[in-house]
Amino acid sequence: MVLSDGNHHMALREALAAFLAQHPAVDDIFYSTTPPRVALQWLSAGHMDIGNLRLSAKPHVMIGPPPVLDQAVADGYMAAYRPFMRSRGVALLVRKGNPKRIVGAADLLRDGVKLFLSNPLTEKQSYGIYREALQQLAVAEGLSLGFLDHAPGAPDHAKLLYGEAIHHREAPQALADDRADVAVVFYHLALRYQRLFPELFDLVQPAAWARDDQGEIGRADCGLVGDGGAWGGELLEFFETEVVTRIYRAHGLERAGQT
Repeated sequence: MVLSDGNHHMALREALAAFLAQHPAVDDIFYSTTPPRVALQWLSAGHMDIGNLRLSAKPHVMIGPPPVLDQAVADGYMAAYRPFMRSRGVALLVRKGNPKRIVGAADLLRDGVKLFLSNPLTEKQSYGIYREALQQLAVAEGLSLGFLDHAPGAPDHAKLLYGEAIHHREAPQALADDRADVAVVFYHLALRYQRLFPELFDLVQPAAWARDDQGEIGRADCGLVGDGGAWGGELLEFFETEVVTRIYRAHGLERAGQT
């Protein structure tokens, strides 16, 4: 049983299928992708309730952002973890053809351009990454994006729309519903939307976000929960293989610690 954050679900599904194909004795893999805070709550409670359904499976492997895994280690659920994958930075998701010609920070300041961002209260990990990336982009262009200081829950801002629950579902929907004109998301998410809905979306990655020195943006590491059971260690070793590297690279992600 694998407990993971959800941003790289499309690659994780293929990687786990490949592992199962090589190790048929495993029989089956149950995996759940949730926001990181839900994963920690699951570990603490020993189960997750969805309506009247209780999932009591004990995870053997956990994947998530380093700060989340640090907490799992501090709480005694994991002994250690190892580097796994990262996104190729962040990108701007826009409607097909980029009708408002949004390519950088200056365009976010134009009248009639509304930005979607994950919620700073409920999705602190992604919000912090996106906000920092926007500020870096603004500095590169010699600008200031003061509207980023708008508080969630305050009256709606003409230039900013916050998500409410799970931003990687809400961002493309906000653009499709014409409630926002652009969203900041991880590069691999923007690529996913563009591939699934080529008639609806395009992605733009400003040069300042495409450099190799942008750090470990969107990083997810992995480790055993407890002793990892009969197959957890085997799965972690499989995650190190070129097979998994190719799967994740095809979805816009790279090895953590590599450029």
